[in-house]
Amino acid sequence: MSEKSISLISRVFFLAAFVLLALSVLEAVARQLGYTILRSSFAPGRLLEYAAILLVFVVAILLRQIRDGVKPA
Repeated sequence: MSEKSISLISRVFFLAAFVLLALSVLEAVARQLGYTILRSSFAPGRLLEYAAILLVFVVAILLRQIRDGVKPA
């Protein structure tokens, strides 16, 4: 894969993780008020887990980019 596509994937994963985080917070608030956004498909904690998994991949991609950038030519 090219460097541009890897960077794009990293950014998409990062954005998706923050969307999942925001959705998790909104779902938790909605449940406190007696409503639901996702109709019990996913618990807020499960959404946070998915966000953390995506962030682990982002960190791995960034560390790989740093490693490739530090290598002597």
